[in-house]
Amino acid sequence: MSAVSSVSSRLPVFPWDKLEPYKATAAAHPDGIVDLSVGTPVDPVPALVRQALIDAANSPGYPTVWGTAELRDALTGWVERRLGAHGVGHANVLPVVGSKELVAWLPTQLGLGAGDKVAYPLLAYPTYEVGARLCGAEPVTYEDPTALDPAGLKLLWLNSPSNPTGRVLSKDELTRIVAWAREHGVLVFSDECYLELGWETEPVSVLHPDVCGGTYEGLVAVHSLSKRSNLAGYRAAFLAGDAAVLGELLKIRKHGGMMVPAPVQAATVAALGDDTHVREQRERYAARRTALRAALEAGGFRVDHSEASLYLWSTRDEPCWDTVAHLAGLGILVAPGDFYGPAGERHVRVALTATDERIDAAVKRLA
Repeated sequence: MSAVSSVSSRLPVFPWDKLEPYKATAAAHPDGIVDLSVGTPVDPVPALVRQALIDAANSPGYPTVWGTAELRDALTGWVERRLGAHGVGHANVLPVVGSKELVAWLPTQLGLGAGDKVAYPLLAYPTYEVGARLCGAEPVTYEDPTALDPAGLKLLWLNSPSNPTGRVLSKDELTRIVAWAREHGVLVFSDECYLELGWETEPVSVLHPDVCGGTYEGLVAVHSLSKRSNLAGYRAAFLAGDAAVLGELLKIRKHGGMMVPAPVQAATVAALGDDTHVREQRERYAARRTALRAALEAGGFRVDHSEASLYLWSTRDEPCWDTVAHLAGLGILVAPGDFYGPAGERHVRVALTATDERIDAAVKRLA
């Protein structure tokens, strides 16, 4: 057990366990809990995606790590159509088993370790830090990545739109960061899982030619179908970008057996080929966002950033756990901002991922 303990001791305490007492308080509300904490999709999987999964259910053989030719066609087609990228071939895409797996194990698969640095935003998804610690690299946070010391910096995570803040990096900001990273030989992975959910601005990918200059050297974008298509339960995500980087990851992942199940590959093809369900889901989230934001602001909250993604980054200018306790007393569970770094200690993250009925209940309670 000592070997196992030595690895687990590198990692932070799993943050969500700290929320359990507040969850119990919220669940005791006479009308039940409104859970706006984790951000897991609650709406139905689109019918055409479910049908594609069913049609591919008789898949007795092993799938391949690189995926079917149909899947790679769907990935390259979507990247060009949706992100505005040019000249994307099969070597520029790679399916992964959900984006969290990729984030957690990427530094290890890149061969990073002691003496190497992995950088990510000051307020960020906790798994960026976990990935660095799993391989023994040094986690480093930033407000502006171009202010970092590039010595030893091997991997730079971008996240736009941001989880938890919903902040979006502009095209000019991305262009500046990419130029700096290339100048210093730093590999950039851009987590763009919320790109379809821009509200007050249109998020841009690092693969857009205006940002990358028409070459994907040193750049990889991470995309997920969890939020855009309600496929969190399918574990369907993919990478796009530098063929040399993805080729190396493909070799490693073949040895590791990191294969997207064949029925999920077929479902992904269907999901990426249909824009109607994405528009419909956006409309659901937009309505929930409008109602919830108005209720929070009327209830004494200030909402910062939040121009995109599935969260309202909210504050009452008090310690975040006081806010969590206050809302739990109303039967509403939210995520404390310090889950995402010390800089979030006076904010809470309020997710839009609840049914219309539960969002309406939250609105009434906030009033």
